[in-house]
Amino acid sequence: MLHNLENSPGARKNKKRLGRGPGSTDGKTSGRGHKGYLSRSGSKKRIGFEGGQMPLHIRLPKRGFSNAIFKKVYSTVNLGEIETCAKLDKTQPINLGALQAAGLVSRRNQLLKILGDGELTSKINIQADAFSATAKEKIEKVGGQAEFNTQAG
Repeated sequence: MLHNLENSPGARKNKKRLGRGPGSTDGKTSGRGHKGYLSRSGSKKRIGFEGGQMPLHIRLPKRGFSNAIFKKVYSTVNLGEIETCAKLDKTQPINLGALQAAGLVSRRNQLLKILGDGELTSKINIQADAFSATAKEKIEKVGGQAEFNTQAG
């Protein structure tokens, strides 16, 4: 029963009580030693602090480049998934909105890339921001169209 639940033995440990006199073994300096920065209240070393020496992360040279703010994030869908998805109306052009409605793409306001994994048997028109070379080849082989979206930068 929920009202009878208890912690396992040794699961909870009492907090160490500091500064309770000389008989407690943690009285007087309370386990902090004598003097120095770490014995003071409010003292806390930050990550990477090396006692005033120039820290390693500053001594090492900076390398590389990140273009993350201009990165294009594509939602990818394979041709095999489009072929087997029963929710898609293959007579209409298939675009990002149709794939989201069918549950093949989850996130919104993204770019769409079609990949060529899987077989394609029916003639379909797909509108996407990017196509892999094999996907474009397979779509055109069965008589479909691979249209690029114009708003893709």
